[in-house]
Amino acid sequence: MRRTVRMGLWGGEEQGLIGSREYVTGHFANVADMVLKPAHAKFAGYFNVDNGTGAIRGVYLQGNEAVGAIFSAWMKPFDNLGMTTLTIRDTGGTDHQSFDRVGLPAFQFIQDDVEYDTRTHHSNMDSYERIQEEDMKKNAVIVASFVYLAANRDEKLPRKPQAITP
Repeated sequence: MRRTVRMGLWGGEEQGLIGSREYVTGHFANVADMVLKPAHAKFAGYFNVDNGTGAIRGVYLQGNEAVGAIFSAWMKPFDNLGMTTLTIRDTGGTDHQSFDRVGLPAFQFIQDDVEYDTRTHHSNMDSYERIQEEDMKKNAVIVASFVYLAANRDEKLPRKPQAITP
């Protein structure tokens, strides 16, 4: 690939995005003072999967209109898997927010709510046996495709114009 790809497995998401926030602060910018580090300019994009085992159905664009046409084209091969939704809306509560808050293009995939917020989620019954294997295989292909396409674009993904606030 033309760009470096990193995978992150964050700790402390439920306690305030602790892991991803510390990573962003250490590598890109501290949201408190917005002093940008050199890696901020090189950053191409961040993709987040957080909502369990449900099938991916689309992408929250986090208000980044400029990326809509790009993602729409990338999604075409997955129409038959039901990945057809792009929404300009923001979504919260996942680690992509740490990146978005410092002006980096960061996105959360839209997923089916399979047993999310039931008694199994975040409990001792939240185990591998609950995984929807076929959905996870499809999700892996979708995420890998987005990462591959982002890493090989001539340009980085567009950044939304914004006033960055903590």
